[in-house]
Amino acid sequence: QVHVVESGGGLVQPGGSLRLSCTASGSTFRLYDMGWYRQAPGKQRELVARIDSSGNTNYADSVKDRFTICRDNAKNTVYLQMTSLKPEDTAVYSCNADVSVGFSYWGQGTQVTVSS
Repeated sequence: QVHVVESGGGLVQPGGSLRLSCTASGSTFRLYDMGWYRQAPGKQRELVARIDSSGNTNYADSVKDRFTICRDNAKNTVYLQMTSLKPEDTAVYSCNADVSVGFSYWGQGTQVTVSS
């Protein structure tokens, strides 16, 4: 069992920035593929950004050039730096730890609200 915990959500004005953190348990965190997903009210959950164990990243088109995902294996943590936030970025952001084939773990999610 891998425990995943997100933090860093909150209320921010349009154009502002937030940094989300996700910590996953386990001694082999460096081998996990990690991803941030979001779900807005009435919409399906979508991939925001993903980073694999080699540090390769991919992003949703809607967040490219605004969001950055990175990881600190020494701290078992992955970060999502969000800049130039828009109201349409409002959602519950969840972290996923893909440990191995068939073993994927989710955090409880953190609310991000972009509003003036």
